[in-house]
Amino acid sequence: MTTRIGVVTFPGTLDDRDSLRAVRLAGAEPVSLWHRDKDLHQVDAVVLAGGFSYGDYLRAGAISRFSPVMETIIEQAKAGMPVLGICNGFQVLTEAHLLPGAMLRNNHLHFICRDQKLRVENAETAWTGDYAAGQEISVPLKNMDGRYVADERVLDELEAEGRVAFRYVDVNPNGSLRDIAGITNAAGNVVGLMPHPEHAVEPLIGTGRTDGLPFFTSVLKKLVSA
Repeated sequence: MTTRIGVVTFPGTLDDRDSLRAVRLAGAEPVSLWHRDKDLHQVDAVVLAGGFSYGDYLRAGAISRFSPVMETIIEQAKAGMPVLGICNGFQVLTEAHLLPGAMLRNNHLHFICRDQKLRVENAETAWTGDYAAGQEISVPLKNMDGRYVADERVLDELEAEGRVAFRYVDVNPNGSLRDIAGITNAAGNVVGLMPHPEHAVEPLIGTGRTDGLPFFTSVLKKLVSA
């Protein structure tokens, strides 16, 4: 049976089509999910794509967190369904309390768009199994509210439990505490990061490399082997 991976579209989502294409290139069946529909249409995993949902009003991701689809996603994520939040999707996951911490305005107060080097810190999540711990990858980064923050207790817990999934290398582009680019929940099925792996899945686009494709092949292998 074909593995189905859903990609959610909110008003203002920009990168849903890129994420659907990445899912297809990985070998799974991409399924478009609309934010007002609670039905996940029998998908096996979900991607919350990047963009500026609801124009980032109030806070980035704060309104999307209350969309009908999120009620089901929160329930299924807590039951073990793999969920990946990319950029705005990461912001939604923190607002929904599926991941700890919060995303604030970049410390330099400017929108940033660049290729970004990352180090894989945790290669044991549902979305990172095709990487190796310590591996360095390059994927595009584009955000205005990308500064990851949390109190010292939460940061220490993330470090101690190996839940920092990705860290910025060479340069911290937005002032994220402890150079954190992405984190995972304790179970390893929910991952959020600010950079965009879906823009690095084909040689002709993004960085010209395919460093982001293992996100999507990792979860496919995880689901097939389950």
